[in-house]
Amino acid sequence: MRAHLPILKAFVKLGSYLGDFCENDNGSLASFDEALAKAEQQNGWFTRDNIIVALKQWSELLTEENLSQWLSKYDFTVDNAPKTIGIVMAGNIPLVGFHDFLCVLLSGNKVLAKLSSNDKILLPFLSDYLIKEEPILAERIEFTEGKLENFDAVIATGSNNTGRYFEHYFGKKPNIIRKNRSSVAILTGNESQDELEALGEDIFRYYGLGCRNVAKLFVPTGYDFDTFYKAMFTFQDVIHHHKYANNYDYNKAVYLMSDFKILDNGFLVLKEDEGFSSPIAALFYSQYDSQEKLREQLLMQEEQIQCIVSAETQSNDIAFGETQNPQLGDYADGVDTMDFLLQL
Repeated sequence: MRAHLPILKAFVKLGSYLGDFCENDNGSLASFDEALAKAEQQNGWFTRDNIIVALKQWSELLTEENLSQWLSKYDFTVDNAPKTIGIVMAGNIPLVGFHDFLCVLLSGNKVLAKLSSNDKILLPFLSDYLIKEEPILAERIEFTEGKLENFDAVIATGSNNTGRYFEHYFGKKPNIIRKNRSSVAILTGNESQDELEALGEDIFRYYGLGCRNVAKLFVPTGYDFDTFYKAMFTFQDVIHHHKYANNYDYNKAVYLMSDFKILDNGFLVLKEDEGFSSPIAALFYSQYDSQEKLREQLLMQEEQIQCIVSAETQSNDIAFGETQNPQLGDYADGVDTMDFLLQL
């Protein structure tokens, strides 16, 4: 089995370590506490609360049962020499590149990671912990500040603009290149207060900076937003974050000066717009007459969509409040990273 068992065990221990830290969250693990403070100082969007949410999610995923069940579907019998996998990581939410990091190491390969300037503290700290638990990882993990070189394959995440650069620069090597995607929610008008409040978590967690954050609503024609806005008041404290507040003020002012018709509750602007990717503190919406036609439309635009959230039971839909809780087998853009690595 190429998924080196001691490495898997090291990740299980990391999961327990993260769980202990999140459960106690009292500064008892001083060095980790200091790392979180540095991460927040470096990137104002990485509040301690949001970092803890990310760490808690990983603590729940990194169990021996979860990891073994996830890996059981793959064939690790081919024992190739480890390859060097370049990873260009995004930095929009805490530890957003950790899943790629995990896949590369458990596939028996080496990580050559170029960290985002927005998220340079957390992963190196966790890597140091893993290396202490399993010293072989010292030869399998490398971080680089400069241009990625001497790699066998690459996984790169960025915007549509950087995606074009990635395709030019990395196109001759096996690659996974991810570009902009957004998540959408389909409302029917029959949602309960609890469901809409859960949707608020999908909208506001990480200040809406993740590709799994809902950035667009589809609502039936003539939808009354009063119930929606009432549910959103649970998240009104978001406006006390200065960076979020600055974005709210700016985007609202731009819309008003442009004479766009908007809805506003003091911390979230709603704008009718055909786009998928709304700016921070704003949410786009479109109206639909037929959900069947809407589904056909979304299918044609699936390359722009990361998640669809709804109360329906359609196979790929995600329940309200669950977009930021992906499982190990929920791959970004629907591309199986582990299969890609094992086929190299």
